[in-house]
Parts: sequence; structure tokens; C-alpha cells
Amino acid sequence: MRATPLDVSSRTDEQLAAVAAREGSDGPAFQCLLGRFRQRVWRICFRLMGNETDTNDAAQEVFVQLFLNRGKFEGRSKYSTWVHGISVRTCLMLRRSRGRRRKYEITDPEEHHTTGAESKQNGPEIALDLMRMLETLNENDRAMLILKHAEGYSYEELADMFSLSVSACKMRLSRAKDKLKQRFPGQL
Repeated sequence: MRATPLDVSSRTDEQLAAVAAREGSDGPAFQCLLGRFRQRVWRICFRLMGNETDTNDAAQEVFVQLFLNRGKFEGRSKYSTWVHGISVRTCLMLRRSRGRRRKYEITDPEEHHTTGAESKQNGPEIALDLMRMLETLNENDRAMLILKHAEGYSYEELADMFSLSVSACKMRLSRAKDKLKQRFPGQL
């Protein structure tokens, strides 16, 4: 009797995760999950790591962790929240182990030179300033702020990712914002 091919397109992430846990290898269910989450994981890693080289390393490590832990998803949250939690923890671990590295390397000084008038109107310059401000926070607070305001995660999702209560998550985010306002008065 021949096995029928797995129809992965009509399955939810949670259903695919259950099938992937039983596959015992990187079968079609696991491959489908990777395809669904590849861009989201990379985006989260980029926001937390800050440069393409470290992002690629972090994303690869996330996918290895997903493969190794594919049988550990218990379904207590959405699969996407579980994946994003692994992404955040992996990035924070890599950042801590590598130490703080200069985030934005200028390869061609002429390419990045702007006058004062240009820099006031330049969106990337503002983003760079904000990233430098965020670097003054501890890793978890920085990650929470980025995921809340840049990625649009709910307090409930963040609480699940960081193993906190919703009220503790709200309090940490509020304190992190207050720290930034104190350190950079008039700039936020």
C-alpha cells in the first residue's frame, strides 16, 4: 500500500507542527513550516541583530533549533508565537555571546556623508539614531520594544515569548520607554 502525499497547503501551522514532530526528519511538513516562517524569522533576527551577517547566522541557528525542538511544541500558544519566541531567545543569546559589536559599519564614507539640512530630512538617519538609542537598553527591554512597536506584537504574545505575565510585560515596556525618555529628553 502506497502512502498518500501530505497535503501541506491546507493545514494550519499547528497541524503541520504536529506532523513535523512525528516525521523524524526534515520532511514535507517541516519544510512547509520553514517556508512559511523564513521571512518572518529573518525580519525578527535583523531587527534584533542589526546587520545582515549576524542576522543570517542567527536565522540559521533559529532554524536548527526549530528542527531539533520540533517535537517540543505543546500547542499552548500559536505556533507562530512559539517560533518567534525561539527567534528572540536565540538572537539574545547570540548577542550576549558575541558582545556588543558596532552595528552599522560604514564601508564608503562618501556614500554616507550628508549635510545638516539633509540629515534632518533623512529617514534612515532617524532610524539609525533610534537604533543607537535602543542600544542603551538591556537586551530584553530592547527586544520587547522592537517587537511591540516595530513588529506589532500584542502584550499577550510578548508575555508568552518572554515568559512573563501580561501586566509584567506592560510594566517592563513602560519602564523601558521611560528610560529612553530620561536618557534622550526631547528626542522621542
